[in-house]
This record gives sequence, structure tokens and C-alpha cells, in this order.
Amino acid sequence: MTARTPQATPKNTDLRVALFATCFNDTMWPETLKATVRLLERLGCEVEFPTEQACCGQILTNTGYAADAVPLVRHFLDVFGSYDVVVAPSGSCVGSVREQHRMIVEGDASLTSRVEALAPRVLELSELLVDVLGVTDVGAYFPHRVTYHPTCHSLRMIRVGDKPLRLLRAVRGMDLVDLPGADECCGFGGTFAMKNPDVSIAMGADKVRAVMDTGAEVVVASDNSCLAHIGGILGRQRAGVRTMHLAEILASTEGEFA
Repeated sequence: MTARTPQATPKNTDLRVALFATCFNDTMWPETLKATVRLLERLGCEVEFPTEQACCGQILTNTGYAADAVPLVRHFLDVFGSYDVVVAPSGSCVGSVREQHRMIVEGDASLTSRVEALAPRVLELSELLVDVLGVTDVGAYFPHRVTYHPTCHSLRMIRVGDKPLRLLRAVRGMDLVDLPGADECCGFGGTFAMKNPDVSIAMGADKVRAVMDTGAEVVVASDNSCLAHIGGILGRQRAGVRTMHLAEILASTEGEFA
């Protein structure tokens, strides 16, 4: 198994980087976390995994229990506050930390100060790669037809822009095709999918139809929750299209795929 050398030498690899696993990745998609570490180590970073980490509090906040999320915010600050960079393969959870944590601790000057100091250092994977390490070509190889779905939190809340696409365009062997209506929500939306299942499935069906129109073998995104929703519909339709997290594709190297 071999990997190409990236065209640009990564910078800032001496920063102290912590991996924020997020609850759902830790529980359901550990391969995404392994791929994130494998990728960053290949680029020269040393990644630490604080074992005391827990939920960021997004679920509580989104369901109207923001006050109950305060202990989780405090714990997040205690666990990750000393790191130069905190990286998570989830635009949703990064968005919660950067946007919701300030709201949750409003009125507590001490916690607010700590949140404001840490929040800008909490990055989604593509932000770390492009903005901090300064690379778009990470030496990946993935010889498949792929389309990219930009998730709502990554697109609208933390505004990663075209960073994931810039990374995907540099993957050797890949046939990257545009997704029609790419900026339209897939219909997951966390608890939205449970509270409004019919609407959620209808939106997901529209997204899946767009994916099928591309002829892609793989649909990629930066949030596994959205991929689970899309993948569930694809699976029920026996569409033969795989879902993969961005980290898994970027970590792929020659010899891993036929």
C-alpha cells in the first residue's frame, strides 16, 4: 500500500492537535475517525485523542434543553482547552461548538471568555487541511466516480465553502461529478427527521434522485449523519451507490481499492 507525496509540504504540523470524535462517529462510524488520524499522521501531524471527551451538547440544545448542556460545554472546555487545534470530521458538531456554545453559556462571563478563546480553534477536517496545513493534494488515490453532497451545517453554519471540493479534485484517479441541487438539504436535520418523517423522506428521495442522475458509484459528505439518511434510502432502493465520509476517501491510497 503506497501513498503519493502531496504536491505542497504541509505546514504547522508541529501544532498540538486533538481529535474530537463526536458521539455518533465514536458509536457508529469509528472507521471515519481512524481514517482522519491516518490521514493527518500521513501529513506529518501528531494527533492526540483525549479519552475523557464526551458529547458537545448539540442534541440537548436542539431539543430545547440548552441549560442542561452547560455542564457538557464546561467539560468540553476542560478537555480541549489546552490544544492548539481541535479537529472533528463533522461540520454539525463543529458548528455546535463554534455557534451554540456561546449561546448556551450566555450570562456566565468566565465560561463565555473560555468559549470565545477555544471556539475558533475547533475546526472541521477540510478547514484544518486547507487553512492550517495549507494542502489540497493530500496524496490520496481513489479510482471511482464520486459526487459530493455539502451538508447544511458545513455549508451554512461553519461555511467551509469549496474546501472539500478542492480536496476531492486533487485525488488521483477520481472522476468527480457535480451533484444537481447540491446545496439542497438531504432532509435529515437531526431530530427534524424524527419529528417530520414524511417530509424528511421526501427530501431525502429528491437528494437520492439527484445522486442517481450523476451515475456516481460513491456519494461523499463531511457528516455521517446525513450520509446515514441518504444511504438508508439508497439501500432501500438497492441503488448500488455507496456512501463514504470525506476523511475515508482522502485517507485512501493506492492498493486499497480494486
